[in-house]
Amino acid sequence: MIGKFAISKAGHDRSEIYVIVAEEGDFVYLCDGKYRTFSKPKKKRKKHIQLINCIVGDELLTKLLNGGKVMDEQIKYELKILKK
Repeated sequence: MIGKFAISKAGHDRSEIYVIVAEEGDFVYLCDGKYRTFSKPKKKRKKHIQLINCIVGDELLTKLLNGGKVMDEQIKYELKILKK
């Protein structure tokens, strides 16, 4: 699931779009680059998100999967492209 886009289905952030940056059991960690940065991702249960059939660009995806340094600007850029 890492590198996919997701929409929050529950909570005060309902209908916000995020990038999944990590996965742990029944939880995923979400970032939007603005309010939820890569250093402080939002922890959310998988049942409270709706996956979008789209993934981030190759450069960001390899950084996420290999544990590379990810900048918040890269996440914001990917979300901006998705919203267009």
